[in-house]
Amino acid sequence: MLKRLGKQTIVLENAPRILSWAGVAGKKEGEGPLKNELDFISEDSYFGEQTWEKAESHMLQRCFSIACDRAGLSPSSLDFILAGDLLNQCVSSSFAMKDSNAPYLGLYGACSTMAESLSLAAMLIDGGYAGTACAITGSHFCSAERQYRFPLEYGGQRPPTAQWTVTGAGAVILGKSGGSLRITQLTAGKIVDAGIDDANSMGSAMAPAAYDTLRAHFDDAGRGPADYDAIFTGDLGALGHDILEDLFRGDGIELGPRYMDCGVLIYDADKQDVNAGGSGCGCCAAVLASHILPAMERGLWKRVLFSATGALLSATSAQQGSSIPGICHALVIERED
Repeated sequence: MLKRLGKQTIVLENAPRILSWAGVAGKKEGEGPLKNELDFISEDSYFGEQTWEKAESHMLQRCFSIACDRAGLSPSSLDFILAGDLLNQCVSSSFAMKDSNAPYLGLYGACSTMAESLSLAAMLIDGGYAGTACAITGSHFCSAERQYRFPLEYGGQRPPTAQWTVTGAGAVILGKSGGSLRITQLTAGKIVDAGIDDANSMGSAMAPAAYDTLRAHFDDAGRGPADYDAIFTGDLGALGHDILEDLFRGDGIELGPRYMDCGVLIYDADKQDVNAGGSGCGCCAAVLASHILPAMERGLWKRVLFSATGALLSATSAQQGSSIPGICHALVIERED
């Protein structure tokens, strides 16, 4: 029998357990609201390396190492590593994991990659294809700027709708047993193209995809916002956060204070010059590993809906004037007393 609810939602009958997690970030993120929750903050944006891209790989390596140590597992003992980043050919992830000696699956879902990797890892374990799996992703402000926009030396002006790519990474290790947190359901998103072609307005491009996936989840599962202690998107930023609330208001649904966005949480908008907030696949990954999961373990929330959004563009598609399709994947994480 298919383990499905409705069109897009999967029920994980053998709900995978979250064994460990780790969140790592750069100096700017370490000056934000989560500074006391991150596992490691680098005072050097290069992480001791010679290039931004190597720095990104080093950051992912450190995050992975912390998560493995916490789980009491060696990298080579993992059945799968599912990893991704924002760079072409996902080079920072592949170079970071090349010495792990574990089966590796490279992924690209833009900023939705943490939810995508967690979803696939959870299905592998639920289906009996793996006993342990690590989902990991990260992004680096400087490497992303070099690839998608301009060299940092250019000093281009950023409009109010622009978001700041987070220098950060998050890793989560799943297993068949152990730990009080488990992933019970997931909703795979569809590509939604709202026709937005402004690369400096990612929140407005991704919000319709977040609405589509969350709406599908609520319909499939027969639930509403009130059935969750907290609902997180990542990372729509301040603009996308407000658009998503407005879209649900059109259905007569108030998301209310239980709804938060990782791109809003990771920076202090009043003190840090980040325009509309954070972005990058390291944003929701770092917030999940440093803030959401530890709070759940402490008992602050029992059932959380975690949904990561991504803007499916490339530098080439943006230069050719193409629109920016969005994607969003969602997972239900529950605490078992």
